[in-house]
Amino acid sequence: MTFIEFQQSLDSPHPPEEIREELKALWFDARGDWDTAHLIVQALNTPEAAWVHAYLHRKEGDLTNAAYWYRRAGKPQAGGEFPQEWEEIVKALLD
Repeated sequence: MTFIEFQQSLDSPHPPEEIREELKALWFDARGDWDTAHLIVQALNTPEAAWVHAYLHRKEGDLTNAAYWYRRAGKPQAGGEFPQEWEEIVKALLD
């Protein structure tokens, strides 16, 4: 799946079934469902899930929790715009 195809899938009522769970979390986040996105990554134990988890907590405004998850992901703490970080994570997970 390409990034454009992923973006286009946001118009569907459900995320694509073939994508990994971390991407499903970002799909729900993009559709305004932070709670479902958080539930998905909370159940995963991968560096990629930790990165998504960090992004979600930063977006929520819980910077202390976000910092913890960025460390778990092995990523520097982001500080830029949320749409750019979302796109960076999606593209990394699609590669």
